[in-house]
Amino acid sequence: MGGKNPRTGRLAGRRWRFGIVAVFTVVFFLSACGAPQPAKPGEGASSAPGDTASGGAPGSSGEGTSITVAANGGKIERAIRDMIAPRFKEQTGIDINFIAGLSGEILSKVELQKDAPTIDVAFYVPLDVKRAADKGLAEPIDEKLIPHLKNVDDRFVAIDGVGAPVFGLTIAPLYNTEFFKKKGLQPPKSWNDLISPAYEGKTAIADIANDWGFTVLYNLALANGGTLDDLTPGLEKAKELARYSNTFYKNSTLMMPAFQQGEAVIGVMGSYATGDLAKGGLPVKLVIPEEGTPLQAFSATIVKGTPKKEAAAKFIDFVLTEEAQALFAKEGFYPVLQGMSVDPSYADVIGFTPEEAKRLYRPDVPKLAAIRAQWVDRWNQEVKPELGKGVK
Repeated sequence: MGGKNPRTGRLAGRRWRFGIVAVFTVVFFLSACGAPQPAKPGEGASSAPGDTASGGAPGSSGEGTSITVAANGGKIERAIRDMIAPRFKEQTGIDINFIAGLSGEILSKVELQKDAPTIDVAFYVPLDVKRAADKGLAEPIDEKLIPHLKNVDDRFVAIDGVGAPVFGLTIAPLYNTEFFKKKGLQPPKSWNDLISPAYEGKTAIADIANDWGFTVLYNLALANGGTLDDLTPGLEKAKELARYSNTFYKNSTLMMPAFQQGEAVIGVMGSYATGDLAKGGLPVKLVIPEEGTPLQAFSATIVKGTPKKEAAAKFIDFVLTEEAQALFAKEGFYPVLQGMSVDPSYADVIGFTPEEAKRLYRPDVPKLAAIRAQWVDRWNQEVKPELGKGVK
């Protein structure tokens, strides 16, 4: 009765051995998973990904190892993603995450995220820069953080103190030189020369909701005695233009194929798109109308409230260097820096003579932004119903 129970002894032994194995297992697991270890002399504690901009200590700006840039797709995306991003990372250690979208789409995304922005740098067309400024969605440009801004050509302008001009362009007529020669037509010289039954309805004009379309309207107005206070003369001319056009195009991704497939022989596009068509072998040429055409730029803004303001400013400053602007010029954009000109490979297509350069003007962006909505409504009500009525 008083001796040890053999079964009880065996159970106790098993529990003791299991406990030892469990302790060793936990210790091994913690070591393998990276449990905190004392720092060696001269080494700091490790930091989580995204804590530093270029391997250094995190700054008060909250900079990380990457920033997110939102801009148009196509040529602009290729320029930033393939040319600028690798060089920028090499110099700063900062990665670029790219989001492609149209200017208005990007503005909508930035507005939706205004309380917790995930986009750090947003590129807009001039009117959307103004809208971003009015909505409080862009940080003021600090020239101390973007020193290369002082080298920007005076013909370009930092809109409302928030948008730094980067990709220079003009929005102007273009035409198919072979079609005009074959038909015995004179090259267009005026905005009014967009209107003719001789083009057989093969006219590529963007819808009024697109920046290119609105540019057509206000330049037709200015060419026919109108002013920015009254675009009525332009609206009347736009009705004639609609009669000899089969459609108004939503964007460049539809307009460029129209030229390539022979569905369009004259139209109005950004100069970089005209250059792209010519680079692809299409016989097109840009026209600087006798009444003038606007010289402007896609502009970069620092999104209001981004925790990576300093890294965003570094990026914008980098794209304003001669190195970056020379790369953009090879993509068919006008450099925005003083003393730089169009890339030689595009000179015969989108370049301009000194006399033509005098006809380039800086648009009144605040005024255009203020009047746009009312004329968009009138275009939709009065111009669109005329589409195709004069086409045989």
